[in-house]
Amino acid sequence: MDARAIIAQLRRGETPERAALSWFARGLADGTVSDAQAGAFAMGVCLNGLGEEGRVALTLAMRDSGDRLAWDLPGPVLDKHSTGGVGDCVSLVLAPALAACGAYVPMISGRGLGHTGGTLDKLEAIPGLKTAVSEAQFRAVVRDAGCAIVSATAEIAPADRRLYAVRDVTATVESLDLITASILSKKLAAGLEGLVLDVKVGSGAFMKTVEEAAELADALVSTANLAGCPTSAILSEMNQPLASSLGNALEVAEVMRVLCDGAGGPLAELSVSLGGVLLANAGMVEDAEQGVARMLAVLENGEAGVRFGQMVAAMGGPVQFTQSWRRFLPEATVIYEVLAPRTGYVAQIDGEALGLAVVALGGGRQVESDQIDPAVGLSEVVRLGQKVDKGQPLLRVHAAREDAAQAAQQAVLAAIVISEEGPAALPLVYERSR
Repeated sequence: MDARAIIAQLRRGETPERAALSWFARGLADGTVSDAQAGAFAMGVCLNGLGEEGRVALTLAMRDSGDRLAWDLPGPVLDKHSTGGVGDCVSLVLAPALAACGAYVPMISGRGLGHTGGTLDKLEAIPGLKTAVSEAQFRAVVRDAGCAIVSATAEIAPADRRLYAVRDVTATVESLDLITASILSKKLAAGLEGLVLDVKVGSGAFMKTVEEAAELADALVSTANLAGCPTSAILSEMNQPLASSLGNALEVAEVMRVLCDGAGGPLAELSVSLGGVLLANAGMVEDAEQGVARMLAVLENGEAGVRFGQMVAAMGGPVQFTQSWRRFLPEATVIYEVLAPRTGYVAQIDGEALGLAVVALGGGRQVESDQIDPAVGLSEVVRLGQKVDKGQPLLRVHAAREDAAQAAQQAVLAAIVISEEGPAALPLVYERSR
């Protein structure tokens, strides 16, 4: 095998054979392939594509470039992946609810990317909790609590870690084939028996149109199923924040209201929709509607909250977190209401702009080395179609400094459009399964 020959094939629009892609993935993992060759490979895939067979081959090759987990548990091993949005803390609701239903959820998650928040950053807003755990601890938490949300080790899909870093600096992030292989290689390495994908569409998502989201969903679902992991996808709306808060500790508070206080709303609705699909696909219920009912039951009776508390304690967080979560979560020193400049209806919300405002407050990273302030963010965000009077709060800014709060106010006022008429109602879920 030779990296130059593989790159030349891609340049000619040919798809390398499975063995060649496996060799290239191993070369990414062990350094045999140089950065220049990795960049050329990514550009070749981005320009000419791999086709379905090549996409599956690359995904499996990247999965097999490192460790693969296997489980021996008395229930199905399930997981979910979201393509990213704002106010999206579904994972923190879904994982313990699935565990309470009898599934096991070894969720390998990521940190914030661009304007979207990261599940690991949110979870680490809980004092003492560590998401970087050993494989032995990971297995123990999954076995005992039924779920664990952790960061990937260096041994999980190392080819993806290398190729992702190259893609980020070579303008090849948008390749459908590379996106698919990146997402699925890590999920498949976790030894899953079922996966549901939450593909976001709208102003707060990477995919702005239903057509773009459907194309990505189809690629992900077909590749995962051909790779041997039963997978479905849901297309969900992201033209406004899913929860009413953006920011790490603030989103954990939203999760606790669902898990411990019985709160409803879009966060709970989407969580049970995704869980219903997973439970049905795993054969734990007859259909997705029964799955939704079962998910709702474990939220209402508190069993999901118990599982979340067990996971938090096992990962170093407070033992009594679910009983007293309000006193454990950090709070910002400056809380600033942003008031509506006129009377009317909330006609448009630029979710990406709100996400970037949280990053600017310190709730996300502008460079990899940035330290996150878990307390900052936005809360009580208005909803699309909501009637507001002049001077009524549109949301609250949580900041570390007064000047940062004022800058966030200007960003918020530019991101929220108020008009005389409200927008047409949008469904939370465009499609329940693909």
